[in-house]
Formats: sequence, structure tokens, C-alpha cells
Amino acid sequence: MALLDIQHVSKFFGGLAAVSDVSFSVEEGSIMGLIGPNGAGKTTLFNCITGYYPPSKGEVVFDGRRLNALAPDRVCMLGMVRTWQKVRPLAKLSVVDNVMVGALAHTSSLRVARAMAMEQLQVVRLEHRADFLAGGLPIGERKKLEMARALATQPKLLLLDEVMGGLNPAESDEIIRLILDIKQRGLTQMVIEHDMKAIMRISDRIVVLTSGEKLTEGSPQEVVNNPDVISAYLGESHA
Repeated sequence: MALLDIQHVSKFFGGLAAVSDVSFSVEEGSIMGLIGPNGAGKTTLFNCITGYYPPSKGEVVFDGRRLNALAPDRVCMLGMVRTWQKVRPLAKLSVVDNVMVGALAHTSSLRVARAMAMEQLQVVRLEHRADFLAGGLPIGERKKLEMARALATQPKLLLLDEVMGGLNPAESDEIIRLILDIKQRGLTQMVIEHDMKAIMRISDRIVVLTSGEKLTEGSPQEVVNNPDVISAYLGESHA
């Protein structure tokens, strides 16, 4: 069953089409990878899906509801939340307080929010940093904090925007394991990622964008062997 249905979505900025007529569905319980070269429209599409940009054309349907006119906070309350490429924790607050901000989307009780936050810190294996100032975390732990804050909103669909960007191989491998652990908990995910090996490991299906348009969609093996993908994304030297 499709949890998210993207129907002919386009986004124009002036005369420029950042996203053009993109359609696909994300099945409940799956991980959908979204790849493409820089400037392909991946983050713009995420913004259209989550309410930060209204689509110029097309429809975004989440859990059976059309989202086009909804603001990001309403989209979050319905169960869809995203992370950002550039993580910006509330530096002067503790790690647990940062995650409580997400939890307060569903409760007005600080006690309940703290319990929810600690639960998500355990999920991302960051509970030992709960009382540490968020601004002092290294980049790998900031990425996990960003995920915990999103998870604390109790989403049905988690959108991860280059959550492995800037990480070393060991840190990336830890994030991959975390994404797969979250999948085992039944949470649907959509992931933008440049690391092809990583996206192959985590994705059930992959959508490829180039110049704002959908180039292809398929299983990881189908996508990595597609000559058009090799040319547009991996480069001729990988052929």
C-alpha cells in the first residue's frame, strides 16, 4: 500500500523548472532512495513534499490526504517529517532538550516529552550524550541528533536529506545500520544520498532525478545497471 503518492509534481521558480512532472509512490514500510547529480531537484522535491514549497503543479498525497495547501507544521502533525542537509541543533540546549522540541509536537507535558526524547536517543544510540550541550557534538553525532529529533515527532514517514553527508566511512556505516534498524521498527523512509554504495544497501526502490525530471525508477540492481543512470549520475568513467 502506498503511504506517499507523488502525482506529476512540478516546481517553478520564475521561468525555471526545478522539478518537472515527477511521479512515484512510496510503499508503507519501505525505504525509497532518491538520487541524482547536484542540481537535480532532490531537495526541492523534498520541500514540495513536506510543505516548505507549494507545488506549482501536481499533487502530493500522504496517507490518503492531499497535502498541497498545508504548512510544514501541519504536515508534521499528520506524520511526515524531514531532516536537513546542514544540521543546526539548538547549540546552547542539551541534547535531550533538542529532542524534546520534536516530542512537544504531540504533548504539552515536559515529563512525557523528556521520556519520549530519551527513548529516541536510545534508538539512535546517543543516550549517553543526553545532558551534553548539542553545540559541542561532532558532526556524526549531530546527524544522529537530527534523526532523533525527527523521530520524536512520531512520524509515519521519515525523509532524510543527505544524512551521511560529511561523514567518514565508519560514521556512514553506523548511520546505515541505524536506518535499517528504524526500518525494522516499521517506519517508512525516503532517503536522499550521493553515496551509491550506501543507497544500494538501504533502499528497496530508487528514483533517479536529473535536471528536475525523473530519469528512471527501479530496484537498486536495476538502477545501478541502467546505462542512462551510469551516464547521467555515475559518469562515463564508471561505464
